[in-house]
Amino acid sequence: MEYRKTEIDGVYILEPRVFNDARGYFFEAWKKEEFEEHVGKVDFIQDNESKSSYGVLRGLHYQKGNYSQAKLVRVIKGKVLDVAIDIRKSSPTFGKHVMVELSDENKRQFFIPRGFAHGFLVLSDEAVFTYKVDNIYAPQHEASIRWNDEDINIQWPIDIKDIVTSEKDLKASSLKDAELFD
Repeated sequence: MEYRKTEIDGVYILEPRVFNDARGYFFEAWKKEEFEEHVGKVDFIQDNESKSSYGVLRGLHYQKGNYSQAKLVRVIKGKVLDVAIDIRKSSPTFGKHVMVELSDENKRQFFIPRGFAHGFLVLSDEAVFTYKVDNIYAPQHEASIRWNDEDINIQWPIDIKDIVTSEKDLKASSLKDAELFD
């Protein structure tokens, strides 16, 4: 596995070594010792999976305070544009974001540490998205930032009329009004 640092400290793109042959492929998706050597100790406690159709935008989500979560995400089927936004007020990269295309073809993974909002946009007809988290889901500590916040200025690659999101995400806060990390 290759661990590529991004322009935001703590955010990594993981590129697996994929072994292909006539039967299909094999790769190591996660190896604790190797992960800790490159990224640091993260105690993942749960795996989640979602299925979405073209144009579905999930995010920009995070959990506040002691319930914040680090995530290791990947796509099993399809293609998404995945985004991590630094919402740590004391960070030199506060408000900046990193985008990466994740797909069943490139088999990349994306590590998002605590202190970030996260979201993804489905670019294929359908996508199956999976992720590890290091903390429980606590709905009372859940928060969202608008996917089209002008201060973050994410350049989503599809027509805005094709974006499908939840009612909750439509009511999300702006970055300026959100409860952020220190």
